[in-house]
Amino acid sequence: MFNNKIKNALFCKSVEVAEEMSLEALKNLENRFESICSREVAALDRVNAALMAGAYEYFLGNGFVWVETPMLTRVTGSCENVDTLYSVQHFGTQAYLPQTGQLYLEAKIPLHDKVWTVMTSSRAEPCTDHRHLNQFSLVEFERRGDFSVLLPTIEGVVKSMVSSAVKKCGDELNSFNSSAKECLKGGFARMTYEKAVGKLGLEWGDDFKHEHELALVNEAGRPLFITHYPQEIKFFNMRLNREDDRVVNSADLIMPFSGESAGSAEREDDYDVLVKRLKQSRMFSILSQRGVSINEFNDYLNLVRNHRLLHCGAGIGFN
Repeated sequence: MFNNKIKNALFCKSVEVAEEMSLEALKNLENRFESICSREVAALDRVNAALMAGAYEYFLGNGFVWVETPMLTRVTGSCENVDTLYSVQHFGTQAYLPQTGQLYLEAKIPLHDKVWTVMTSSRAEPCTDHRHLNQFSLVEFERRGDFSVLLPTIEGVVKSMVSSAVKKCGDELNSFNSSAKECLKGGFARMTYEKAVGKLGLEWGDDFKHEHELALVNEAGRPLFITHYPQEIKFFNMRLNREDDRVVNSADLIMPFSGESAGSAEREDDYDVLVKRLKQSRMFSILSQRGVSINEFNDYLNLVRNHRLLHCGAGIGFN
């Protein structure tokens, strides 16, 4: 996440980097070692290590089981945007670099109540900016339970990560002019999507741009959960709200300066609803045009049909 300035999800204000760095330099596969060798990057390495230590501390202390997810997948490794998958030839068959380990984590729920992992998410997006990389670390978890336990779990993970960084890397955070400690004061704010679009003067079904997210989180004055998005703009397996089927039981965590930092939801546990939403999804429409059938998702669909367990999970962007 470098341009000529550093920005970080830890409430980091921008600071000038002594040695010239650019996104173009990071995207260039040549001279890669030169691009990452600086005191500023070394400081970020230490902060990242402390953040990850905080994640480990939270998950291990709260009964989560670490599992690994595969680095080659079928299209089920997509975050619904199949246009940004990196394709790989795997002994004569088509495989992909994963964007998420979510569906594999869900497969572990019948065996473990709580699971988590850190995986490398690869997204072939042509536009890379200070908030997006083509490859980044993703902290993911799945756990039994409903929406009432989801947001406290995310908040617990994030606060544990920030607390670890504050304790271990105070000098580094000060050098980045970070206000990370603010994250530890009080609970995170919450706002429904419906209330948010009303505040912003947007239409129902509009997705938020970065400037919209910043306006909302700045008004809240602290990290903000935006909840209950319209079903048509979210992943097919997010659970429909049983009282208002316009929306799914989902939440995005919006952090100051960086914007959206985590996506989360209850997972749909009704097999018939799940199949219907999969067939109606934009992802499936694109795959069908490419000759991919619903059989590609049989493993996951059969899992839901044979092991109906209410559960939820999240992905927290790490880099």
